[in-house]
Amino acid sequence: MLDKSLKDQVTAVFSGLDSDYIFEVNSSKEHESYNELVEMLEDVVSCSSKLTLRLGDGDSIAFSILKNEEPTGITFRGIPNGHEFTSLLLAVLNSDGKGKNQPDEFIKKRIKSLKGNIKLTTYVSLTCTNCPEVVQSLNLMSILNPNISHEMVDGSIYPEEAKSLKIQAVPAVYADGELIHVGRGELGALLSKLEEKYGTEGLVQDNEPKSYDMVVIGGGPAGASAAIYSARKGMSVAVIAENIGGQVKETQGIENLISVPTTTGEELTRNIRKHLEEYPISILEHRIVEKVEQDGLDKIVYVKGGEKFVTRSLVIATGANWKKLNVPGESEHIGKGVAFCVHCDGPFYKDKHVAVIGGGNSGIEAAIDLAGICSRVTVLEFLDELKADRVLQEKLATLNNVEVVLSSQTTGVIGNGEKVTALKVKNRKTDEEKKVEVDGVFIQIGLAPNSYLFKDLVNVTKYGEIEIDSHARTNVPGIYAAGDVTTVPFKQIIISMGEGAKAALSAFDDKIRGVI
Repeated sequence: MLDKSLKDQVTAVFSGLDSDYIFEVNSSKEHESYNELVEMLEDVVSCSSKLTLRLGDGDSIAFSILKNEEPTGITFRGIPNGHEFTSLLLAVLNSDGKGKNQPDEFIKKRIKSLKGNIKLTTYVSLTCTNCPEVVQSLNLMSILNPNISHEMVDGSIYPEEAKSLKIQAVPAVYADGELIHVGRGELGALLSKLEEKYGTEGLVQDNEPKSYDMVVIGGGPAGASAAIYSARKGMSVAVIAENIGGQVKETQGIENLISVPTTTGEELTRNIRKHLEEYPISILEHRIVEKVEQDGLDKIVYVKGGEKFVTRSLVIATGANWKKLNVPGESEHIGKGVAFCVHCDGPFYKDKHVAVIGGGNSGIEAAIDLAGICSRVTVLEFLDELKADRVLQEKLATLNNVEVVLSSQTTGVIGNGEKVTALKVKNRKTDEEKKVEVDGVFIQIGLAPNSYLFKDLVNVTKYGEIEIDSHARTNVPGIYAAGDVTTVPFKQIIISMGEGAKAALSAFDDKIRGVI
């Protein structure tokens, strides 16, 4: 199953293992996927003398990972290939105390302090690009806290189980049988949800704030650029972020980053992290900022879990998230027919009728992708014409199972709380309202700025964008903003990088002039 090139890579990855690991299979030999699972695990085991395969009987197609004969708490129910193959490799590496995704000591303390015995289950699709991060984060928690177990379940191998749970979007995370999370999620956000549900004990908080010349909130292109430029000026810098990469991580193909003809969001994120690590920058990942206060010229950043940071120069580079319609029925059906990620959730709508709301590049790209999966795709565009690039519109015109409806305002999502059945759509020219029956809807209407934490601190527009001048300064001395969270026109990666650099240079200029 694994070719020689991949085996060589796995051999290199596992070359430094210290402990012994067992893949303990508990599966029925009669299962149609049994031979495929065993063959894959045999190939992986052949890459290291520290790995052993143990075959046993069971009702499902599953295996657990043992470390020195002791359970790690990690189980894969299904075959972790595709995007989840990395999750398998990291499960072993993380159990050995290795891997670049290891959290820092403060995050480890928070994980270890979670109360009670916690059983986590994550339903995934092997084509889902958002699933691995969730699986890997929860696997890490089970490794660090012996009272936590985590099971990854491939929904395509257990379709009846997914159907009985009415899962229409992945990853879907259950904690002791209760759905607690759907969709993209970082370690910090998942940890916060578990802290809220189960509570913590024995976590000693350090109330002494850490001081930096500059604190950057956000780890996307703008935040990374601001941090690097500031570090090059000799400033002590901390980047506080849920993850490095930000929204870029969800981007599939990137072909407009000048001098880089083609790349992916995943590759660019790796390069951003690598570049940050070239400098003495404190990368404080998996953090959720709860509030920011000003005390004279000092800005104090409060992070969930008790950490505090103080700085004279603050750069807000929190980016943006998927914009919602804010119509009746939408919020209660997210993950139950209302979706945002085509690559993650598209396979759930195979041979079904779906709607795509939005006629820009993202909407038309989504419609083109879905046309190869779904029986029918209806594109609903608010304006009187599509705004997507001509090359995308030309491609769309060749697809006979796609219908485009212009001048259409979606006014509601109809469903029973478990699945979407239709949309309410109004013709903006005639005011006629009709019901469009669909099995699901993908909302692609742009991004909303992540500025809610700062609306009482700096000036924001009615759209939530932080107002900045030509030098990335806000109305508050010492507070700067960069990237998609701001009023800067055109939300592009290359523009965000430039804006981050501008914010850093403005902060340094203000510092040497004694403004802050």
